[in-house]
Amino acid sequence: PADPTTSSPVALSHPEQPAFLPLSTPPLSPNPPVRVSQRSKQAPAWQKDYVLNHVLMPRPASSSSSPPILPKGTRYPLCNFISYHRYSPSHLSFIATVSSSVEPSCFTEAAADPNWQQAMRSELEALTTNNTWTLTTLPPGKQPIGCKWIYKIKHRSDGSIERYKARLVAKGYTQTEGIDYHDTFSPTAKMITVRCLLAIAAAQNWSLSQLDVNNAFLHGDLHEEIYMSPPPGLRRQGENLVCRLNKSLYGLKQASRQWFAKFTEAVLAAGFIQSKADYSLFTCKKGTSFTALLIYVDDILITGNDQKAISSLKQFLQSRFKIKDLGDLKYFLGIEVSRSKQGICISQRKYTLDILKDSGILGAKPVAFPMEQGTKLSDAGDLLKDPSQFRRLVGRLIYLTITRPDITYAVHVLSRFMHAPRMPHMEAALRILKYLKNAPGQGLFFTAGNNLKLQAYCDSDWAGCPMTRRSTTGYCVFLGNSLISWRTKRQKTVSLSSAEAEYRAMTGACCELTWLRSLLRDLHLPHPEASILHCDNKAALHIAANPVFHDRTRHIEMDCHFIRDKIQDGAISTKFIPSSHQLADMFTKPLGKDPFLSMLGKLGVLDIHSPT
Repeated sequence: PADPTTSSPVALSHPEQPAFLPLSTPPLSPNPPVRVSQRSKQAPAWQKDYVLNHVLMPRPASSSSSPPILPKGTRYPLCNFISYHRYSPSHLSFIATVSSSVEPSCFTEAAADPNWQQAMRSELEALTTNNTWTLTTLPPGKQPIGCKWIYKIKHRSDGSIERYKARLVAKGYTQTEGIDYHDTFSPTAKMITVRCLLAIAAAQNWSLSQLDVNNAFLHGDLHEEIYMSPPPGLRRQGENLVCRLNKSLYGLKQASRQWFAKFTEAVLAAGFIQSKADYSLFTCKKGTSFTALLIYVDDILITGNDQKAISSLKQFLQSRFKIKDLGDLKYFLGIEVSRSKQGICISQRKYTLDILKDSGILGAKPVAFPMEQGTKLSDAGDLLKDPSQFRRLVGRLIYLTITRPDITYAVHVLSRFMHAPRMPHMEAALRILKYLKNAPGQGLFFTAGNNLKLQAYCDSDWAGCPMTRRSTTGYCVFLGNSLISWRTKRQKTVSLSSAEAEYRAMTGACCELTWLRSLLRDLHLPHPEASILHCDNKAALHIAANPVFHDRTRHIEMDCHFIRDKIQDGAISTKFIPSSHQLADMFTKPLGKDPFLSMLGKLGVLDIHSPT
């Protein structure tokens, strides 16, 4: 409905009344014309950040009796901030198909579509063939767990629909530890490893292939006695039977552990070596041939310099597990991968647009940076009546930081208040959404011309937390000129000086560099020379280079002096950098518009969807 404070009242027109009325006609009640104010009207200031599509526009004075004119579209249409003109026709077809795909959210929606009906039938047939369960009566004292359907559309690399995938998932959150499950830990690929592998593939011009394992968790063995309610679509009226699980099933707490153990056993038998830096990474080197395999649950990423070896690996996996070859890497874990001769660009465009759509911010006025300079959020303000909306939003933003280092600091600050969010926190979260509206397709670019040398930048914001007075550590790591790792973290203890806070930040960055060096060794890319660590605090550099204990350093925990050993070993080399060139500033404090935009280009953040 239109806002009465911003709309102009419409003048009512009346037919001219005759000079006199016949006696047989009842007299008309007097109804004088409505007076229209000639004062200019302006919208309230609080409405400037909102798009009011139904506000009546003021009419020209010459057409006082014409109907009101409604504005067409919004003041800030999405097409002004995202474009696809840089894509090739084949990739554009893929993006269009992925964006237009709608997946059902419940069994009722899926049951009305023949494609999803067939997908559920195929899943039930696979479960039956695999002897996943046995229908039986529920023994006394046992409580069955529930289950639900999850629906996903799988696409080929050309954008066509490969299949409609319906997956039956057990509600493992109702399992009881010690009865229904014991050990649950299962490694998954670190996102830093994914970015590192993509950066190396871009620099070495390696191919990237994606595989999907059908019913991966059904390959795992189950040792516990677990009963599950029949899935929707399998229940029969009048029956009180339950499913006793014979094999592992998606959703069970131990399911991923059992599947990963089975997969690891098969891959190691094929001659691959498991990485010690990331247990989800497997490599195989034979002469000049090199192949790397990275697995995230049932999604597999393969790269290397030998196409024959990659084809042989795919055939081996097909013989041990039923897999689907999805072709060249285009869409992995919600990350869109675009490749050209210049390099590889990754973004979460569709995921970002889904967040904006679900939050109702698609028509909002965008902003140029995610957080106002000097913002210090605390526990002041009114508590939110429904904190679940804030928690869900921040959780989705955390996953968005996989390709968006520009919002890492702002999201980190908001995540401190998940237990009791307040109105200022929600306003700060909405500002991040308005920033995302400004460039929803922004992401990282890994250049093809890359020397693959590690270097890092570290910084700290001394006593930056207004509630605990703890400092904030921030660092970013580059592989050549490609950003592969970054972090914002509040330090565990209060630092007594800015030098101490910077020294702790240097230690955190040193640990990350040490781990990345071991990861590169597993990828057969040794890094013999020292990795450079840039810092803008000379006192911290002096403490790291000179093993002298005095009043300012004797209280620092011994683990922080880990950096001294690495400097003496020659693995790390420190270097002073002026604060004006410190790239880690973005991860320790909110920056103003100009320094923020200047920092984006230096970090390798690129928006290939920009209309300009």
